[in-house]
Amino acid sequence: MDDISIFPDKLAKPEQKDLIATLGTSYELWTQIEKIVMGKYPAGLSEWNYPGKKYGWSYRIKDKKRAIIYFLPRNKYFKVAFVFGQKATDEIMESTISADIKSELEQATKYAEGRGIRIDVNSSSILPDVRQLIDIKLKY
Repeated sequence: MDDISIFPDKLAKPEQKDLIATLGTSYELWTQIEKIVMGKYPAGLSEWNYPGKKYGWSYRIKDKKRAIIYFLPRNKYFKVAFVFGQKATDEIMESTISADIKSELEQATKYAEGRGIRIDVNSSSILPDVRQLIDIKLKY
């Protein structure tokens, strides 16, 4: 599978040094997004999560009940993932967020908890959209 965490070993929980080595210059974007989330939601709980061999390790920031954002480490870049309910989805569709993200959200399978999307983060140009998605996620 092409879309699996760069950290597949359940027994080797990633550490900051592993993340820096794997992400390279994208590590700064990771920390920027993490700071945005924690700045907007200081009570956020951050943790590494291992949902299974198929996905490998991921990092998430959550509130007491739900994940706000997932960070999915890859080789030299990472993805952020969100799950949006219908109200949030409607707001995203009316926003200035990029057409590519809107299209992906529109095409995402709808589950009870909402629609999930994954966004590649490999340059700072994506940060305004990610910031707006974080705001919408925290609103709903």
